[in-house]
Amino acid sequence: MRRSVWLSGAFLAAGLAAATPAAAQKSADTLRITWRDAVPDITPYYNQLRTGLVVSQQAWDSLVYRDPETFQIKPLLAESYKWADDQTLEFTLRPNVTFHNGDKLTADDVVYTVNSILTDKLVSVPSNYSFIDSAEKIDDLHVRVKLKRVFPAALEYMAMALPIMPKAYREKVGVEDYSRHPVGAGPYKITKVDGATEIDFERYDGYYADSPKGKPAIRKMVIHEVPDSATEMAELLGGRADWVWKYSPDQFDAVGRMPTLQATRAESMRIGYLMLDAAGRTGANNPLTKEKVRQAIFYAIDRATMAKQLVQGGSRPLDAPCYPTQFGCDAAAAIHYAYDPAKAKQLLTEAGYPNGFDTEITTYELPQWAGAMQGYLKAVGINAKLNTLQVGAVVQRSGAGQNQMEAGDWGSYSVNDASAVLPQYFGGGAFDYARDPDLQKLVQQGGSTVDPDQRRKAYSAAISMITEKAYWLPLYTYTVTYGYSKQLNFKPYPDELPRFFLSSWK
Repeated sequence: MRRSVWLSGAFLAAGLAAATPAAAQKSADTLRITWRDAVPDITPYYNQLRTGLVVSQQAWDSLVYRDPETFQIKPLLAESYKWADDQTLEFTLRPNVTFHNGDKLTADDVVYTVNSILTDKLVSVPSNYSFIDSAEKIDDLHVRVKLKRVFPAALEYMAMALPIMPKAYREKVGVEDYSRHPVGAGPYKITKVDGATEIDFERYDGYYADSPKGKPAIRKMVIHEVPDSATEMAELLGGRADWVWKYSPDQFDAVGRMPTLQATRAESMRIGYLMLDAAGRTGANNPLTKEKVRQAIFYAIDRATMAKQLVQGGSRPLDAPCYPTQFGCDAAAAIHYAYDPAKAKQLLTEAGYPNGFDTEITTYELPQWAGAMQGYLKAVGINAKLNTLQVGAVVQRSGAGQNQMEAGDWGSYSVNDASAVLPQYFGGGAFDYARDPDLQKLVQQGGSTVDPDQRRKAYSAAISMITEKAYWLPLYTYTVTYGYSKQLNFKPYPDELPRFFLSSWK
C-alpha cells in the first residue's frame, strides 16, 4: 500500500508540473539540489553518509585528488608527493592555497587534521584512517605522513576521505561551532547550514587556479534535505529542484517524459546488503546467532529478481561482499546461494524453527525494496517487521548494536579496494555484527602487505568465511537514477560522486 500511495503522489506532482512547467534557476545562477539523506553533522569526519562525502568534495580539498575519468591520483592541495619508504609519504604543499576565511594553508593545517582525527572518538568511520600512524611538519610547505603498516591503498583513501581543515579557525571556534560554520579549501564555500534541512554554497573566488578540480562554473548551490522520496520527487516534478538522485526506478520513464527534465542512470560502486546479528549483539536468544537460520535467510531472498525488477538499469546480484572491480573482491571464493525457499524452510526446521520466528529489519531503503525482502522472508515463515528510518538514525542504531537485521548499502567511499568495505563490517569495530576473531585476522592481513598475491589470498579466505557462515548477505549492485534540468550540464561517474564543481548551465 505504501508503494501505491507514493506512486500516486508522484504522478499527481508530475501532472501539476506538466501543467505549469517551471524553469531551472539558470537565471539566478543557482543550482537547486534536493536529496533525502540529511547530513546530521556537516564536518566530513562526523558522518559516514554518501551525501556527506558529496558535500565534502565540493567544500573541502584533500592532499590528492582521484581523477573521475581515469581513477589516476593527482596532486590537489599538495603540489607533489613521493614515497620516502614503504610506510612514509612526503607531500609538498601548493604555496597559493587559502581557506574560505582567507587563512593560508600550511603544513600546520595538515598535521592538525591528520593527528586530531586519529584520536577523535567522534570520527564515524575510524577504519578509513586506521593505517595512519601520524603526521609531522617538515617546514611550512612540507609534511611527512607515517603509516602504521604497509598499506597499498593509502593514496586512494587520502583522496576520498582525508579533507584538510584549518587549524587556527577550528581551534578558535571549537568543534561544535565548526560544524555550524564550516570552513574548507574546496571550490565552493558553505554559507549556511540549517540543521538537517538546508545547506547553501557559493563559488569560492579565491580558489587556486591550478587545482585539478577546476573553478566552478555555477555561482551558487542550495541543497534542500527532505524526509522522504515522495517529497523529493514532488520538488523535482514541481519545478522546485534542478537535480535529484536515487529516486525509485519506477519513476525513471516518467521523469524522462517531462519536457523540462532529463533522466539518466548509471551503475555505481555501491552495493546493497542485509546484515544479520550473528554475534547476538541485540540479545543472546536472537535466532540469527544460529548459522542455519542465517543460511536460510540467504536462500529465501531472490536477489536476481530484485536486481532486475526493482533496482533495474543493469543492476547485478552479488555473491561476494564487495564491488566486483575492487582489488581483492574474489567472487569465485564466495558461496553462491540460489533462490530456494524450500531449502530455506528445511534449514529453519533443522535450526529448531519449523514455524519461523519474529524479527525486525531496520532500513532506510526505498519502501518497495525493503518490502520485497520482508515478503520473501514471510514466505518461509520469518515475520520481519520493517523499521524504516532516515539514514543517520539507522547508522546510529547500527553502531550501537541495536539492529537485528539491517538492510542498507555501502559505497566504500568510492575506494576501489576491498579494504574499503571488509574492515568496516568485519574488522571488529562498531558495525561488525559477526565479531569473528578469525575473520578479523584475515581482514587485517589483507590490508597490511604490498604483496598483491598475499592480499588476494587473505581477502579470498575472508570472503569464503563470510559467505559460508552467512554473516552478511550481499544483495546487488546499485544503479543510481538521476533526474535534472535540461538546462544543466551534468555527468555521473561510476564512483557515485556528483561533482557539481564540474557542472555548468547550457
